[in-house]
Amino acid sequence: MFKRVLVANRGEIALRVIRACRELGIETVAIHSEADASGLHVRAADAKVCVGPADSSLSYRNIPNVLSAAEITGVDAIHPGYGFLSENAHFAEVCESIGIKFIGPSSENIALLGDKAKAREIVAKRGLPVTPGSPGELRSEEEALQAAKQIGFPVIIKAIAGGGGRGMRVVSRVEDLSRAFQAAQAEAKSTFGNDGVYLERYFLEPRHIEVQIMADQHGRVVHLGERDCSIQRRHQKLVEETPSPVVDEKLRREMGRVAIEAVKAAQYRNVGTVEFLLDKDKNFYFMEVNTRIQVEHPITEMVTGIDLIKEQIRLAAGHPLAIRQQDVVLTGHSIECRINAEDPEKFTPSPGTITRYGPPGGFGVRVDSAMESGSTVVPYYDSMIAKLITHGRDRQESMARMKRALGEFTIEGIKTTIPLHHRILEDPDFQKGHVSTTFLERFLAR
Repeated sequence: MFKRVLVANRGEIALRVIRACRELGIETVAIHSEADASGLHVRAADAKVCVGPADSSLSYRNIPNVLSAAEITGVDAIHPGYGFLSENAHFAEVCESIGIKFIGPSSENIALLGDKAKAREIVAKRGLPVTPGSPGELRSEEEALQAAKQIGFPVIIKAIAGGGGRGMRVVSRVEDLSRAFQAAQAEAKSTFGNDGVYLERYFLEPRHIEVQIMADQHGRVVHLGERDCSIQRRHQKLVEETPSPVVDEKLRREMGRVAIEAVKAAQYRNVGTVEFLLDKDKNFYFMEVNTRIQVEHPITEMVTGIDLIKEQIRLAAGHPLAIRQQDVVLTGHSIECRINAEDPEKFTPSPGTITRYGPPGGFGVRVDSAMESGSTVVPYYDSMIAKLITHGRDRQESMARMKRALGEFTIEGIKTTIPLHHRILEDPDFQKGHVSTTFLERFLAR
């Protein structure tokens, strides 16, 4: 097992990793920007290193600075969390070259599956269901037009190196394709440094379903059930739950089988997530593999009892999977609400100092956050400041706990999306499980 791990992230995920390491008897080093010098994750670690100013490109995403911090503190592994460098194949490769273990998949895995067009090709060659789309990266507007006509409108243009809804454009008419193609390329270039795009059929009112997998270095893979992440705004998830209200045991087994086959085709190792679209007729289609821990991983932990961060660390250290597929049992139901520092009406950022922070508690309630009274929400990073997770014997109890917990959650001094989550939980369609990726548009319109 590793002796000392550098946590190359900030906020709640950094604190989550530090806590898991402590339970495993591993020392931790926290990196931080100048803006995060007094952060809770910094105080929780055994050592700390400032890696640059507030701008993440000069600190948390600054590979030379992060690696310098790792070398001077003598760590033998780096945990990237999610975001920042977590899906940077070059960073993982440099870690490997200097003898520091990257806690995640190999650099080859990240590079291969980070190209979403190539990932689709690999899965399709395995005979697994993929969303109808272009055979690979589109080189020109003419190629895009030809593919769109073959597939049929509406279509969605996606960045091959994409994530977080960036570099994506939905196109419903031929005459809009050229402008959307150029816009998607430009956004992909500015966000990911790669203007490559591909094209898929755009399904009306699908569900976004993802399957959590774990794979060891001996070729063994298990899945931990699905998460329904359909409630999104501009492809950014707001509410997640497991199990999905519409996935029965037969469909779960089939989606799990396809997820395992997909990662085996790519010879994937460590923890990851296979994402699917599920249409109204319960046909599902492979979209991509996320080669990192997901923001919403806690709900899977709640229903399986498996600590995914610890498993990431053990798998990276070469330990074999300790469980078989038949050992995985889903118990009850779990929901996660992402609490963002945003105006819940306008979705504009709300940085500032939290004058009062009172998290909820009680049976079946979990809060993942690095905030406290007096914490400052800085404007340089993602606006998520907490994840509120509930668990119950069934979906009804999990929802009831979430309503109660939202009512108890006190955050003053800034605006948050807690009122929005209150309204979503009270919505009749949500309560019945009648949601899709277009749910929030209809909800906000009402």
